[in-house]
Amino acid sequence: MKRIVLTGGGTAGHVTPHLALLPHLLREGYEVHYIGTENGIERGMIEKLEGVAYHAVKSGKLRRYFDWKNFTDPFRVIAGAFQAGRLMGRLKPDVCFSKGGFVSVPVVIGAWLHRVPVVCHESDLTPGLANKICSKFARRVATTFPECAEALGKKAVCTGTPMRPALFTGSREKGLALAGFSGERPVLMMVGGSSGAQSVNKALREALPRLLEKMDVLHLTGKGNLDGSLAALPGYKQFEFLSDELPDAIACADLILSRAGSNAICEFQALKKPMLLVPYPKGASRGDQILNAESFRKRGLCHVLLQENMTADSLYDAVMDLQRDRENLIRNLKNAPPADGTDAVLGLIHEIEKK
Repeated sequence: MKRIVLTGGGTAGHVTPHLALLPHLLREGYEVHYIGTENGIERGMIEKLEGVAYHAVKSGKLRRYFDWKNFTDPFRVIAGAFQAGRLMGRLKPDVCFSKGGFVSVPVVIGAWLHRVPVVCHESDLTPGLANKICSKFARRVATTFPECAEALGKKAVCTGTPMRPALFTGSREKGLALAGFSGERPVLMMVGGSSGAQSVNKALREALPRLLEKMDVLHLTGKGNLDGSLAALPGYKQFEFLSDELPDAIACADLILSRAGSNAICEFQALKKPMLLVPYPKGASRGDQILNAESFRKRGLCHVLLQENMTADSLYDAVMDLQRDRENLIRNLKNAPPADGTDAVLGLIHEIEKK
C-alpha cells in the first residue's frame, strides 16, 4: 500500500484542496496521513475525516512585519521540523503533498531530510513566503496561475487548483428553497470568507435598500456577523457560513460578490459565475488578492472594486455594472482554460512518488 503525507494550514484555503484530493487518494488505495498544527483550522477540518490519520507538530508563523514572536517562532519551526522528521522516519511515506501555510515549512523540511519527494501547490499569483521556502526542498511545484509558474522556474507547472466534486452537484432549486427566494429575480450572493469581510458586509448592508429593488441577496457573513435587525427583511437571507448546502447556494446565484482569495475565485470560475471582487487591500495583506483579482480582470473573468474606492453607492453601481455585463462574463468564463486542477495535481503526485 502506498503512503502519502499531506500538509498545509492556517486558513481554510490551505486545506480545501486536500479535501478535493482525498476521495481520489483513498479510492486509489493510499494510506493517508495529515500533518498540521495542534490548534489550527486544519485540525478541525481534517481530524474527523474517516481514512485519514492526523498528526500535530509545532510551528511558528512566518511574518513579514515586526513582532516579538519573530524571535521565538524560528525555534518552533526547528522543533516542528524535528517532530516532522521523526514522523517521516516512522511513516516512511512514498510522497508528501504540501498546500502551503506556515505549518508546511517544518513538514517539508522533515520530508526532505528523509528523502521523501515533495509536491507543493501555490494558489496565489505570487508565491507566499512559506511556499518560497518549501519550493527549494520540493521536486515539483503546482500553481493556479501561469504567472506564478513562470516566477518559480523549471520545477513549476500551472495545473489549476484541486476542487471538491461536491462543488459541481449544487441544485438551483434547493438553493432558492434554502434562501426562501422565488427565483423570479436575479440573486446576488456575497461570500464573506471563513472569517467574514467586515468592510464589504457594511457596504452591502448600507446598499441593501437599493439592491433589493432589483434583486434578492444571499449573504454569507462570516462567523459572528449576523445582523438580527435584518432577519425579516424580504429578499434578504443571511447565514454565518454554509457547508454541505454551499454548492446549492452557489448554484442559485446569478452574481457573486467576494473577496479575491484564489481558491474561492477559481471555484466561481469553474462554475461560470460572474464575479465582483473586492480584494483585501495591501495594508491588510501581502497584496496577493489584488494581483489575483487583476489577473482575472485582464482575462475578462470578473469586475473589480478596490476597497479604498468602496462605498454603499459605488458598490451598488458596481453590482449594476456586473449585472449588465453578465452575459459577456459568462461567455469569457466558458472559454477560459479549465480551473479544476485535480487530475493535473494527482498526476504530479504519481510522477514523483517513490517507485
